[in-house]
Amino acid sequence: MEFEDVKQKNLFETGPLTIGKFVEQLNSRIKPLAAKIIGEVSEAKPGPTGHIYFSLKDENGGAVMSCALWKSRADLFGIQLKVGMKVIASGHCEIYPPSGRLSFICDAIELAGEGALKAAYDKLLKKLESEGIFAPKKKRAIPRYCRKIGIITAKQGAVIHDFLNNIGKFGFQIEFIDSRVEGQLAVGDLLASINTFKSRQIDVLVIMRGGGSLEAMLAFNNETIVRRIASFPAPVIAAIGHDKDVPLAAMAADAMCSTPTAAANLLTQSWQEIPRALDRYAAISFQGYKNAMAQKNLRLKEYAAILANFKFILQRINRQIQDTAQISMVKIKNRLAGAAEKIAHFQELIAARDPARQLRLGYCIAKINGAIVKRAGDAKAGDDMDIVLSDGIINSQIKKVYGREKEN
Repeated sequence: MEFEDVKQKNLFETGPLTIGKFVEQLNSRIKPLAAKIIGEVSEAKPGPTGHIYFSLKDENGGAVMSCALWKSRADLFGIQLKVGMKVIASGHCEIYPPSGRLSFICDAIELAGEGALKAAYDKLLKKLESEGIFAPKKKRAIPRYCRKIGIITAKQGAVIHDFLNNIGKFGFQIEFIDSRVEGQLAVGDLLASINTFKSRQIDVLVIMRGGGSLEAMLAFNNETIVRRIASFPAPVIAAIGHDKDVPLAAMAADAMCSTPTAAANLLTQSWQEIPRALDRYAAISFQGYKNAMAQKNLRLKEYAAILANFKFILQRINRQIQDTAQISMVKIKNRLAGAAEKIAHFQELIAARDPARQLRLGYCIAKINGAIVKRAGDAKAGDDMDIVLSDGIINSQIKKVYGREKEN
């Protein structure tokens, strides 16, 4: 790897430096020299706190570099370092002041060689398959009418532009997080982005990148990334290009697309169907209206024929009515006279038995809860009783009920 020239400052001008200050000056100059190094693991051992300390040696010479992989990074990348293993480490050099030892601090580590990467891919694939991570029954349906879309991909490149150019104008609310998507160093960015969207209200999460080699796809074959996608609270679409082996992250997603354009089409498909559906419904409704009108017209013609016949029948009936009207009128008059006599008789009977007349004569009506009291047994002490008179109502409370003695 080529490094940019660093303008050296003559430390003699500052006078004598303590060892700590000198090491501090050295670290300030070598830390910016980030690099990727490749070598064979010649020694590897875990520290008491879980950090991994190992050495890489050059296959073509005797050069050896002491390296350190912090526990959080070791857990993230999931590589068990063994002697003889060929790896690529990304990071920077740093001098540890207490020992004066120069170490390469690893920001990321990956297996070197297509064969080793393929073996690791196959091993993890088998493990996750046995756990059911990729099972079809775990796949969630993509909402038909998504509104809020979260996107994770690199801001630079054609991927995001292809997606946005094809997503259409359907009122989507798109939230975008710029993330690394290349190589092992992308694992941290992708995890942070997924965790950010986990706390936001989105309908679907879309993770995208173009195709590439197994080395370029390392982050999408990372076990932690795969598990986070499988457990994400909203459905996930993976638009991750691939040559041969499908990235494990895409297998764990709820829907898998080969290109960002395909992902955009998947999200807009339901929205695009709405105008076509409206056209179909309009055509069906119009045809239904035409059919209904045709049936109504047919019924109207039938009713017109019926009415014409009915008119003739009515005329004949009218003549019969006129012929019998005189006879009927005589009979009706006679019957009305008889009915009038009966009505007068009934009116006399009703007047004689009218309760109001009895009240005017001094009688009264006793009621409890609106019901007329006919027997002493219908009342009991403590009941409220209304006594209805001809000119009003007296409300009283029964103190005692006396029963009439039965006759012998």
